[in-house]
Amino acid sequence: MARRGGMARQLACCCFLVALALACGVALGATAPRKTVPPKNPPRSSLQTFRFPKSGGKRLYSISCKKESGKPLCVMSCPAKCPNECLASCSYCMSFCLCDIFPGTSCGDPRFTGGDGNTFYFHGKKDQDFCIVSDADLHINAHFIGNHNPAVRRSFTWIQAIGVSFGGHRLFIGARKAAQWDADEDHIDIMLDGETVDVETFKGALWVSKALPNLSVTRTDNLNAVTVELDGVFSINANAVPITDEDSQIHNYGKTERDSLVHLDLGFKFHALTKAVDGVLGQTYQPDYVSKVDIGAKMPIMGGAPKYLSSSLFSTDCAVSKFTGNNVASPVVTFAS
Repeated sequence: MARRGGMARQLACCCFLVALALACGVALGATAPRKTVPPKNPPRSSLQTFRFPKSGGKRLYSISCKKESGKPLCVMSCPAKCPNECLASCSYCMSFCLCDIFPGTSCGDPRFTGGDGNTFYFHGKKDQDFCIVSDADLHINAHFIGNHNPAVRRSFTWIQAIGVSFGGHRLFIGARKAAQWDADEDHIDIMLDGETVDVETFKGALWVSKALPNLSVTRTDNLNAVTVELDGVFSINANAVPITDEDSQIHNYGKTERDSLVHLDLGFKFHALTKAVDGVLGQTYQPDYVSKVDIGAKMPIMGGAPKYLSSSLFSTDCAVSKFTGNNVASPVVTFAS
């Protein structure tokens, strides 16, 4: 009986993973590039978001699932690579990192999940700006910071800020540099047309632009986590996160006491992209997009950095730019390292 129960659980887990992968548009078992269908997110009812405090220790938090009767169903924890925030399904007693399954995300040493559901890396270059989304009325550049570790002869990069151009406006979202990470300090800076956006520091706090009433900023945590939304156009989740000593040791980042390499983990949702959209991430939303990345590789890397290079955070002059809107606004102060 124990063997049958184990097989049943394994079969249920396999079925769930297959269904989830298909929902996210992942091409299972395919090695040759092919057209993919934009993915649909898993049903909200089956996945819940869990966040736990970043205490700095190695405490493992548990997620307890119960049946409607109140009886225990299962207990699990977030995956090791995202111990403080994850998605969990009580139905299957499984948890996932947000960056692993949802399209339109950018996390860590820039790892993107495209609109086609495939995950790839784009390393860019330290202290330079690259267009990640470019469409007729929307342009988003990302500013990259980096660190070179001579011990492994490799440079690492992260996204420190994004510049969003739309309708004659310029929106800046950036992670403020810090030598030492302080979880009790807000490291996110937001500006609209050169003016600081001041959002109260409590979870659920809402700021709405007086000049642009359909633009809002909501804190998704007390500090360092926001959702910026322009109704009918985009929704951007931005979390400011550091490179921890443990991260540096595991990945050989070469972090020093002079810089905690604070950067942004990002999630994008777009509502009105055209078929011609381009950019590192934007191109993956084209209906006929065929990935040129070797998805089967251990670290699928998107090349072609020069064609995505922009002259500044709000410039729309990258080689693949599709932006035709008005990009005249007040100058914006950035926080590049």
